[in-house]
Parts: sequence; C-alpha cells; structure tokens
Amino acid sequence: MKILILNGPNLNLLGTREPEIYGSVSMEHYLEDLRQEFPQHELLYYQSNVEGEIINRLQEDDFESLVINPGAFTHYSYAIADCLKNISQPKIEVHISNIYTREEFRQKSVTAANADGILSGFGMKGYRLAILSLH
Repeated sequence: MKILILNGPNLNLLGTREPEIYGSVSMEHYLEDLRQEFPQHELLYYQSNVEGEIINRLQEDDFESLVINPGAFTHYSYAIADCLKNISQPKIEVHISNIYTREEFRQKSVTAANADGILSGFGMKGYRLAILSLH
C-alpha cells in the first residue's frame, strides 16, 4: 500500500520544538523507523507550512491511504477540510499531543469530520497506530 504521511505547519521542527509536548525525535528519524517496521508499504512523506501547498499535494492523488497531521490548520482550515472531504482514500488524522487537554482554541478540529478516524495524544506513536489501522 502507498501511504502518504502529511504534516502541516511547524512540524518540520519536530525534535526541537517544545520537546516537553512533541518529544525529542525528528520526523525524519521516526520515518526511518516506520519504513523499517512497515517494509511492505511505500511510505511517502510531505510537510509544508503553507496551506495551499498542502492542498496541492493532497490533490496529486498518488496514494492509497493518508495519515495527516494538519498542525495548526486543524483548527481553522476549511480549505483543507474541503479537500479532505473530496479524498476517497482512507484517511486518519493524527495529533502528537492530546489536543483536548490543551488551549481551548486547539480543542476543535474542523478537519476531523472528513477523516475516517482520529488519534490524539499518543506522541509520535500516533503515526504508527494510524498505519496499523489502515491494514
């Protein structure tokens, strides 16, 4: 299966950004671990801080399943939500931290209604759990 893992804004800083919340492992390092654990899948990775670039990448439609962490766009990007609505492939929304225990503005996801499932608060393991759920 070809799985696209897509991260939104500031997630390029994983490993150094607020390690008490997001941990100290970079996405590149964790992606290596995922590729070793799931050699039967082709894991594509994309990260952008730009909303339109995320939408353009999603519309390339070259994947069979999607694991998406929209980052801050989770809370206000109706454009990404609309894009997800038009993707027929299975899709899981992932959040490293438990968004429901954070600031009030982070507790609402406008994108979640267009995902098949949501994982929140499992740290980087959320990406692994999402891939397992797509089997």
